[in-house]
Amino acid sequence: MSAVKTLGQFIIEKQKDFPYAKGELSRLLRDIGIAAKIVNREVNKAGLVNILGEVGTTNSHGEAQKKLDVYANEQFISALTCGGECCIIISEENDDPVYIESEVSKNAKYIVAIDPLDGSSNIDVNVSIGTIFSIYRRKSVEGRATIEDALQNGTEQVAAGYVVYGASTMLVYTTGVGVNGFTLDPSIGEFCLSHPNMRIPKTGNIYSINEGNYVHFPSGVKRYLKYCQVEDKNTNRPYVSRYIGSMVADLHRNLLKGGIFIYPTTSSAPNGKLRLVYECNPMAFIIEQAGGRATTGFERILELNVESLHQRSAIFIGSEEMVRKAEEMMMDFSPEIAPKKVIDITGSLTIEKKEVSLLADTTEKELNKLGVVGGID
Repeated sequence: MSAVKTLGQFIIEKQKDFPYAKGELSRLLRDIGIAAKIVNREVNKAGLVNILGEVGTTNSHGEAQKKLDVYANEQFISALTCGGECCIIISEENDDPVYIESEVSKNAKYIVAIDPLDGSSNIDVNVSIGTIFSIYRRKSVEGRATIEDALQNGTEQVAAGYVVYGASTMLVYTTGVGVNGFTLDPSIGEFCLSHPNMRIPKTGNIYSINEGNYVHFPSGVKRYLKYCQVEDKNTNRPYVSRYIGSMVADLHRNLLKGGIFIYPTTSSAPNGKLRLVYECNPMAFIIEQAGGRATTGFERILELNVESLHQRSAIFIGSEEMVRKAEEMMMDFSPEIAPKKVIDITGSLTIEKKEVSLLADTTEKELNKLGVVGGID
C-alpha cells in the first residue's frame, strides 16, 4: 500500500520550486485548504441546518446572494486574514477590495482573488458547486497595497486552483509547474494527493454550454454547436452535451475526460458574463498547465488586460483541439466581434462588417465541408 501524501506535505515538498519564496505561498495555500474544509462541512449539512436559501441581499453584480455564498465568503476572508500572508482579497461577493490592515499583513506579499462559491444557483438542489481562487504577488514593495497591485494580467499569477464540492471534495491547484489534485479524506480531515500531474486530453467528446441561450449566441458559436451535433465517425461525433451550470464542476469533468466549456458573448452580455479576475484567469491558468487551451474565441485569456476588478469576459476553454476548432468557427463566422488587433495580426480576414450579412447565403455544399448540416439558424 502506497503512503498517503497530504496537501500540506506536498506543498512543503514543492516549495523549492520557488526560490524567491520563504514559505509564505505555502502557508497561503494551506490557509485556503483550511477554509475549504470548513466550507465543505457546511455544504454537506446544508439541508439539515438553516443555511439554504437567499439572504435578501445582492452581490457586486446585482445577483441574489445565497446564505452559503455569504458564509463561504466570510470563511475564506477570515482564514486569509488570520494567516497573515495576504494583503488584499478580491471577492465576487464584495464590491471593493478587502484590505487586510493588521500589523502582520500590511507588508504581506500576496493578493488573492476568489469566487467563494461558484455555481451557487445549484446550492438549493444539491448539485455540485465549487470555489475558485487565484494568487498574485503584489507589485509595490512595502506599505499598504493599492488597487494597482490587484489589476494584473493572468500571466502574472503565481498560483491558482479550485475546490469542487461533489460526491467527494477535491482541491486542484497549480503553481505553474503542472496541475495536481487532492481528495478530502473525511476520516482524517486532510486533502490527500489523488490525481498527480493532471493532463487534459488533446480532444474529447463533451461540449458544455447553456444551449438555452442559443438564439443570442454569435454565429460562430452556433456553427460550432452544429458541428458538434453532426455524425462523423472519423472525429467521434456527434459529441455529448453536458452542462451543470457550475464552471468548476463542468471544467473539472472536462479536465478529466476531455471536452470544451464555452460561455460566449451574447446579445444581452456583449462583454461576456464570467468574471476575468477570479473565474476566467485562474481556470485558464489551470487548464493551460494541464495541456489545454483558454481563449475568448479570439485572444488568449491570460494575456487580456485587466482594467477593473469585476471585468467580464467570454471564454472558450478545454481540450486544445476542440478550442482551436471553435476559434476557427468564430474567426470565419463572427469576424464582426473580433478585436481589431486580432484581425490585423492574422491578416487572413478580408470580410468587412457590411459583408457579414452575406454569410446567410452560404450554400449547403459549403456547410457540408465544415461538417454542418441543416442550414443556418
